[in-house]
Amino acid sequence: MAQTLEQLAQQGDPGTLETEEQASRIQLMDPQQLYELWEQQHWAAHDIDFSQDKKDWAAFTEEERDYFTWGLSAFFIGEERVTTQFSGLVMAYEDESEEAFLATQQVDEARHAQHFDRFFREVVELDGDWEQRLARVREDVNDAFVELFDHVLVDANRRLIASPGDLDAKVDFVTTYHMVIEGTLALTGQWTITDYLEKEGKLPGFVEGFKKVARDEHRHVAYGTWFLKEKCGDDEKQAARLRACLQDTLPVASGVLVPLGQDPNNWEMLGYTSEIVNEYAFKALTRRLKAIGVPLVAAETAAA
Repeated sequence: MAQTLEQLAQQGDPGTLETEEQASRIQLMDPQQLYELWEQQHWAAHDIDFSQDKKDWAAFTEEERDYFTWGLSAFFIGEERVTTQFSGLVMAYEDESEEAFLATQQVDEARHAQHFDRFFREVVELDGDWEQRLARVREDVNDAFVELFDHVLVDANRRLIASPGDLDAKVDFVTTYHMVIEGTLALTGQWTITDYLEKEGKLPGFVEGFKKVARDEHRHVAYGTWFLKEKCGDDEKQAARLRACLQDTLPVASGVLVPLGQDPNNWEMLGYTSEIVNEYAFKALTRRLKAIGVPLVAAETAAA
């Protein structure tokens, strides 16, 4: 039986992690460099051509429609949620370069939401206005998704708005959002969806935009990795907080990956099995923890 993301995380992967000395030598881009990169990577959601996508969608099998309606609904709602639940982190900036970069990230999330709204409006042909389309696609996400995006993320944002200088709250938010939501769930979903569509040669407009979304997300995750390395890499108290946040969040995140109506421990859609998807997500997370210098399992726990 395939292991869930939560089960893989509970085991940890200390054998693949760098030593503290090696991790400390990994060079990460800082907020100023990431802001300058953002200036070079502009794109417009409303420039994407969906003409071929409309034909491809009409010819999709029922299984393909089920998979992409479920997967893209999660992205559409997720981008809208993050756009509205990011203000706390922007308020928690520590210098002008970090402020500038965080402001670009919130703009990016709004652009991503526009991309998905256009796709659902023009290709899937969901009627109504923006709010009505969001309400409709909410019918296609599971309870774990609602818990993560409507409760865990919202609570983390509220804590930062109430106290922008609270480092514990900032570590919790960045861990939840940049490590789990973006760095583990979103990048995994982007890989499976893009991989399938490119192999099949379908939805070229959507793929073009989705790759640009993924490029933005990699920039965002790079910020989160930099921040957590700065605050947790040499501070065991904050490192323990990062681990505790992951322990609280990963069980919920593990459920987000499960398609509606499928067995959480053994599912498959369009050739992508729970084993393949969970292992990809777990490796994505452990790679970033390696760069931060904080193993998922503390050294004393691994030794035991």
